[in-house]
Amino acid sequence: MSGVETFRALHHGRAPGDPLVLPGPWDAVSARVCADAGFPALATPSAGVAASLGYADGATPADEMFAAVARIARAVDVPVSADVEDGYGLAPGELVERLLAAGVVGCNLEDSEGGVLKDPARHADWLAEVRAAAGDRLFVNARVDVFAHGDGDPERALERAALYVAAGADCVYPIGARVGVLPLLRAGVQGPVNVLARPDGSSLTDLGERGATRITFGPGVQRRAAEALRQFVTGLR
Repeated sequence: MSGVETFRALHHGRAPGDPLVLPGPWDAVSARVCADAGFPALATPSAGVAASLGYADGATPADEMFAAVARIARAVDVPVSADVEDGYGLAPGELVERLLAAGVVGCNLEDSEGGVLKDPARHADWLAEVRAAAGDRLFVNARVDVFAHGDGDPERALERAALYVAAGADCVYPIGARVGVLPLLRAGVQGPVNVLARPDGSSLTDLGERGATRITFGPGVQRRAAEALRQFVTGLR
């Protein structure tokens, strides 16, 4: 199978307590460490990549983000999906071609901009254009930001998820959803559900049993690595 076919297959036929766990590398070295640990695929975090490049979350120029994810994808033999925020204002066709040129098999696409939710119908239309441009060459993970930047109403999240799945999204990502609403989201979403793992939160198995098809970490892995480095260099003094 091709990389995207392998990546897509990893999201299906999973037991409830066996979610797909995708660590979030932020550079080539961290990508190699994750791949060498045996993970079958990786998912870059935009905030972690931003921190590694010296930018605040959301402030990375598009060219630098694509260059960074290309270095990550080139460093490993497993499929890599890239968080490219809200698409940087690129036309769907250009966005798709830049992702493919970077060597990734999938992408996260947010439905908010500057902390404000986009109109869901217009965003769904845009996702449909991305899907049309990509065909089956990319796995599209549509982020639902109701819990991060909206009122946190699960019904609003489900309404958006339904629109995005109908537009061709392979997976939906209700970032920031509370653990208690995961069973409701799982029951209402027609397709895989991405859940953000929180430090010191529920176990990965528990998240899977509650409804997570796949689990990502945002910048969590990068921040833990930075803290370990801080402790190490502090000890040197």
